[in-house]
Amino acid sequence: MLGYIHPMKIHRKLKIFMMNYWVPILVTFLTVLLIILSIWGLRSLESFYRNMTLATMPIQLLMVALNAVIFVYLYMAVFRGGFSKMKKSKVKADEVNIHFDQVIGIDEAKDEAWEVVQLIKDRTKLKQIGGRILRGILLIGPPGCGKTLLAKAIATEAALPFLSISGSEFVEVFVGVGASRVRQLFGKARKLSYAHGGCIIFIDELDAIGRRRSFGSFGGGLETDSTLNQLLVEMDGLEGAGSIVVMGATNAIENIMDQALLRPGRFDRKIYIAKPGLSGREKLFKFYLDKVKHDPTIDVGHLARKSVEKSPAEIESVIKEAALIATRNKRDVVTYKDLSAAIERIDLGMKIKREMSDKERRETAYHETGHLIVLYILHPTDDVFKASIASRQSTLGVVYHQPREDFYTHGRDRFMADIKVALGGYMGEKIKFGVTSNGVASDFRHAMAVAHDMVWKYGMGNKGYVGDYTLIPETQLSEQVKHELNGDTKDILDECLKEVEELLKSEAALLDRFANELLAKEELEYDEIEAIFKEYEKDHGIAAREKYSKKV
Repeated sequence: MLGYIHPMKIHRKLKIFMMNYWVPILVTFLTVLLIILSIWGLRSLESFYRNMTLATMPIQLLMVALNAVIFVYLYMAVFRGGFSKMKKSKVKADEVNIHFDQVIGIDEAKDEAWEVVQLIKDRTKLKQIGGRILRGILLIGPPGCGKTLLAKAIATEAALPFLSISGSEFVEVFVGVGASRVRQLFGKARKLSYAHGGCIIFIDELDAIGRRRSFGSFGGGLETDSTLNQLLVEMDGLEGAGSIVVMGATNAIENIMDQALLRPGRFDRKIYIAKPGLSGREKLFKFYLDKVKHDPTIDVGHLARKSVEKSPAEIESVIKEAALIATRNKRDVVTYKDLSAAIERIDLGMKIKREMSDKERRETAYHETGHLIVLYILHPTDDVFKASIASRQSTLGVVYHQPREDFYTHGRDRFMADIKVALGGYMGEKIKFGVTSNGVASDFRHAMAVAHDMVWKYGMGNKGYVGDYTLIPETQLSEQVKHELNGDTKDILDECLKEVEELLKSEAALLDRFANELLAKEELEYDEIEAIFKEYEKDHGIAAREKYSKKV
């Protein structure tokens, strides 16, 4: 019948209401009883004593209230770690209102999360066949990739109450406060689960309390250890408490988490959330661009290729920054130029007006041109999107480049190309001016670090040493081994430097052309750079690399 409510549900709701509010109800009852007894007592007194009692009653009530305030203040400040309360308010699933179609760019993680939703929805059938309901789900991934959004989507699709808190809310300097808050949280979750048939607890930044416990020689530990112990106990005690699912999110590496927290029966399921690939970034750009007025001719695919390794939060930040730039420039719509400027501002920083001498500007122009030519012709994976001699942060110029697609491993050719690009600025200055400046310091540092790792860690040296020698203390390595490893490192640097020198000397006209363009315009965009290379009929890719490698 429409509108009919089962008596059992009414009984459960009344029972939970009494469990939640029995203290205020009892206090109200006792207060009313005391008022009645006081009135009855005053009526039995003579008029003189009754008037005296009534006259002194306001002062007595004021003193009682003042004493109560002082006691509560001292209790909260000294014994309970202050007035801060854990924000564990219940959020209804329909109030979260994040659906799976709003989670974009992490399709693999969404598929796993949808399976979790189905398991939660079918918990009754699962119990009937003897299966075990999920206890915990751990979301692992870099910041800004949608872990919290995915947790909200799971709660919405599962239609369960949602308790969301941060791991840092459990951490206090006072011993026992964190453990007490864990008990409060799970106590509330059990009540909600009893009333609604299930409940989801979401703990963001779980690593704040979930790191490996420290066991001192005297049996003591950190306050976070006792908090973690209580969390482990509560997760073990979920049997018979309804369908409580604990979800945790962290961007820390899995190895730092306590193994007891990750064992089966606690966090049964792990969902790994990675940064979006090319198609995911295209969807994200389309999604966020639809929220602002934009030029419909914007090439979203080019933006996605220009944003390799960017998280969904970073892409959203790019769109917001582009909207601000368009507004400052008094445009009604966001253009590709605004988006490009937003990416550069976020990645490279804002331009800084520095008064530079003509000599310094020329040195900077040839330095950046050296990077640019080597990158365009010799790098196997990266494209150059911009060259600039405008000051940004601590740099006087920059060549902005990104991989053309997503790569998850680095081969020897890519490492060698990275070194060559780093040395291009040094060689550009040296060929033109015969001397170099201290602007090459960071380039040298990067080139030597890559060459060192190639030999010492990845077995890419010519002497045939295989293994990660950085794991062995240098005091335990013989002088001969260190000498040969360092010799291999130097050989790689020399080989790269020779090839860069050969390239830039043979392309002296191109070196001068790009440097003069930078001096005149200060910045060159991708299309302008591509047009100049085509004008000089320069290859871009494998053919160009093979050509200059054979020359060397």
